[in-house]
Amino acid sequence: MTDKEIVDLYRSGQREKAFKEIVDSYSERLYWHVRRFLWSHEDTDDLLQEIFVKVWSSLPSFRGDSQLYTWIYRIATNESLNFVQKQKIRSALRFESITPKIEEKIDEDTLMNGDQLQRELAKAVQRLPAKQRTVFIMRWFDDMSYEEISEILETSVGALKASYHFASEKIKADIEKNLK
Repeated sequence: MTDKEIVDLYRSGQREKAFKEIVDSYSERLYWHVRRFLWSHEDTDDLLQEIFVKVWSSLPSFRGDSQLYTWIYRIATNESLNFVQKQKIRSALRFESITPKIEEKIDEDTLMNGDQLQRELAKAVQRLPAKQRTVFIMRWFDDMSYEEISEILETSVGALKASYHFASEKIKADIEKNLK
């Protein structure tokens, strides 16, 4: 079912059916999108439920100014970034760094079947500033166009290209340094 058909279904009063279609259409893609921010299956599952609750509660205010797809990804991305920020704050209050914990999650991740290079890439991505990390995840892993990312993050395509370029350079340098 297309996004337009889902929105039409919702507007015709078949709200539960429309929401089921959203969950069926987006669960797997959103799972992996969120997982690349959190690197924990349990945290991702919990946050994904919260994201779908937010989508459900916000659906009446969806005006259609953007595509349903980008609107849902905006919610998922913002919730993921908020979750990571809260983790950082909690760690800071305990005078700890969150980076080693995330890197440990990456090393222990049973769903990551890649080699050392893949793990180093994941760790390097996590060391990026939030905006560069977000752009890199959406462009590299989610294979989104700059135009789609621009709509989701409400940022210009030029700024996104610059962020992606800087992120790529930092990741390359980070991986080269850690694989020596």
